[in-house]
Amino acid sequence: MATTPSAEKPVDAPAGAPRNGVDRFFKITERGSTIGAEVRGGLVTFFTMSYIIVLNPLILGFVPDGTGEFLGGGPGDGSNLPLIAAATALVAGVLSILMGLVANFPMALAAGLGLNAVVAFTIAAIPGVSWADAMGIVVLEGLIITVLVLTGFRTAVFRAVPRELKVAIGVGIGLFITLIGFVNGGFVRQGGGTPLELGIGGSLAGWPSLVFVLGLVLAIVLMVKRVRGGLLIAVVGTTVIAVIVEAIAEIGDQAGGENPVGWHQNVPAVPDAIASVPDLSLLGQFSLFGAVGQIGVLAVALLVFSILLADFFDTMGTMVAVGSEAKLLDEGGNPPRSKQILLVDSLGAVAGGVGSVSSNTAYVESTSGVAEGARTGLASVVTGIAFLLATFLSPLVAMVPSEAAAPVLVVVGFLMVTQITGVDWKSPEIAVPAFLTLVLMPFTYSITTGIGAGFIAFVLIKVAVGKARQVHPLMWFAALAFVVYFTLGPIQELIGL
Repeated sequence: MATTPSAEKPVDAPAGAPRNGVDRFFKITERGSTIGAEVRGGLVTFFTMSYIIVLNPLILGFVPDGTGEFLGGGPGDGSNLPLIAAATALVAGVLSILMGLVANFPMALAAGLGLNAVVAFTIAAIPGVSWADAMGIVVLEGLIITVLVLTGFRTAVFRAVPRELKVAIGVGIGLFITLIGFVNGGFVRQGGGTPLELGIGGSLAGWPSLVFVLGLVLAIVLMVKRVRGGLLIAVVGTTVIAVIVEAIAEIGDQAGGENPVGWHQNVPAVPDAIASVPDLSLLGQFSLFGAVGQIGVLAVALLVFSILLADFFDTMGTMVAVGSEAKLLDEGGNPPRSKQILLVDSLGAVAGGVGSVSSNTAYVESTSGVAEGARTGLASVVTGIAFLLATFLSPLVAMVPSEAAAPVLVVVGFLMVTQITGVDWKSPEIAVPAFLTLVLMPFTYSITTGIGAGFIAFVLIKVAVGKARQVHPLMWFAALAFVVYFTLGPIQELIGL
């Protein structure tokens, strides 16, 4: 694969034997890193994905379930948001630490965006289904996918994917997180008679957009100059600028679109207090088979399948992207300790359901920490500890607006797209599936959709050119599973779900 600027050994990387027990356990020196680089990388990853502490409650907290109740109770006026935020941070922290200790891989986990929307607006919204029933479906999906890992099936499917498709997945994720960065920074928005446009009405407007641009320029300059800790400096520095701007201009948030020049998510203001006692009463509020009695076994099976497939392949793409950026992949495009990585991720679905915060999964934002120098699981442990602290320090975390973290995603997206030379674009048999994989991720805002389209195209093209025998049996299985996944809507209508 092509060498990216971030893949080079950190400037403070040591040489020689491990220096202490932590170094030996995480293989820090062996992977060309330092404890300092791992700590910085872990913090950068936390800051780039900490938005989930705010966003997950907003997605889950204002939607009544099929019985008319809100998650965590209350009248649906937002009073339930703090306990959802606390549980979100707690589960993310525990799982990220587990990923670091068990798999020694620089990849953090948290409640999956997209998956939480499916749980809130599709599963929990079914008449008669409660939030506990919906979270039980998430736990059930997690248990099934965990069994698939323990039997070796999930790992076998991952290894059956052609190397060049894995490269395309990494490039596609690079484009995807670049778009996420531009959207979260307010640089790209919906409107103007087109799906997306520049800023507001085709031009940049508002102080938050300027803050994002300043942060992006700072992040790029620090990256080009190879400043140690550059991405973390960019996040912290841009946050300071944002706090000053808000203190002077009193901009406020976007207020559901009523204030388009407002901050996208967090309003960067100095909090009255930096700590608060978390409410963890949501833990354990699930019913494993409650939904079966409400909507039947077949309907539950289809819902489990839909989130299982997304979980199954989203993580596959993310671990390839993180491993490639960290230069940890072998010749087949596989990261070390793949089974352990997939096992922890599978347990993420179980933990997310048990914690009533939806399925937790690997975050592609972890590549930002890798770009900062992270190469081992110590970075994930640092990210996890930051999440655990966030259960108490949520006011402090709320100081960082998305406009301060988004520039890092754009820079990391650039670094990941440089891998595109790893695909043989002169061979349509692999180039077409690779193309569909990498463009459909940002175009559909879904890693799973891009992977599915690429898999199906790969199998169809091999059949069309008379090379069906070259297709691994597990690729056939995956392609057929994606055909079902893409037609779940009509299937659910047929059974009246």
